Amino acid sequence: QVHLVESGGGLVQTGDSLRLSCLDSGRTFRGYAVGWFRQAPGKEREFVAAISWNGGYTYYTDSVKGRFIISRDNAKNTAYLRMNSLKPEDTAVYYCAADVSRPFLSGNYLRETTAYEYWGQGTQVTVSS
Repeated sequence: QVHLVESGGGLVQTGDSLRLSCLDSGRTFRGYAVGWFRQAPGKEREFVAAISWNGGYTYYTDSVKGRFIISRDNAKNTAYLRMNSLKPEDTAVYYCAADVSRPFLSGNYLRETTAYEYWGQGTQVTVSS
């Protein structure tokens, strides 16, 4: 059973940094891809970044390329999203998600919410101007 718990959100100012964590407390983390998504009030949930099971492949939406870094530590059952140079438009609830149905695989399909079977509860990130 996969159980994802996000942490690390908060209120920051424009230009600040945050690191979000996604812990899988339910089972081994190894073998499946992880994605980060975000949802702002009144908007649909959107893709932010994804990482393959071994960290060999990463995917980013254009608006965060060069500012955000996704990584993972399989020994700690944790994925991370390092967010630098934050902007007010990054304000949202951030969710991590796990694709367990395609072990050891990754691809651009990870940009879609439908690729994931398990989701965390979300962590709020607010960037003030």
